Amino acid sequence: MHFTSERRLDDGVLEREFTLGEIPGILWTPASASASASAPTPTPAPAPLILLGHPPLGLRKMYPRLAGRARHAAADGFAAATIELPGSGDRPRWAAAEQARADLRRAMEAGEPVGDEIVDALVLPLVEKSVPEWQAALDALLSLPEIGGPVGYSGGVISIGIRLAVVDPRISAAVLFAGSLLPAAMFEEARRVTIPLHVLLQWDDEGNDRQAALDLFDAFGSQEKTLHANMGGHSGVPQFAGDAAGRFFARHLR
Repeated sequence: MHFTSERRLDDGVLEREFTLGEIPGILWTPASASASASAPTPTPAPAPLILLGHPPLGLRKMYPRLAGRARHAAADGFAAATIELPGSGDRPRWAAAEQARADLRRAMEAGEPVGDEIVDALVLPLVEKSVPEWQAALDALLSLPEIGGPVGYSGGVISIGIRLAVVDPRISAAVLFAGSLLPAAMFEEARRVTIPLHVLLQWDDEGNDRQAALDLFDAFGSQEKTLHANMGGHSGVPQFAGDAAGRFFARHLR
């Protein structure tokens, strides 16, 4: 991991951009757990970590929302980190993913149902490529003295969250955003998820298959799982829903 920049935000949060090989990322640490890398004798107190997932729209486009989530997490004493997904942002384009996105756009513009073939082609390769990268980032982040674990995962492509929860025992709890474009294969993986879950569902999201989201929640194998459903569309998640997610992590990452 190579840090490429750092700045102190107005609430004391330390924001550092980094690269991990070809993968860009951002790490935010709360004032209570971060010392400037340029300080002569930094003495950070380790903080639990939340991995911030996001859709494959690029870190630059997603930055305002990610930074807001990170600062909210920092106020609760958590560090937060995110990485650029394969084929997004400034990373090399990925021909198969570009074709799948084009097929998705065509189906949606024509008002046709999005077939399983399109969903599988769009989501499953992304999961296969991105999850090992998240794990490599986690290896590097947990080696930092200011990061002490445990680790949570929050938001982003729900299939990535499911796979991470299944394959990486360092993920202790997850907040998942229920959404559409869910490959059928992920229902079987969901049965293998056993960590505590807090699932957010926007009831009136026009791009979301509500029944599929409910079926997925039912499939999760976790003994502790909560579905937090709110009226409103995709971008209308109320503040109190985010506050509830923060309290969930406070219970499970301390």
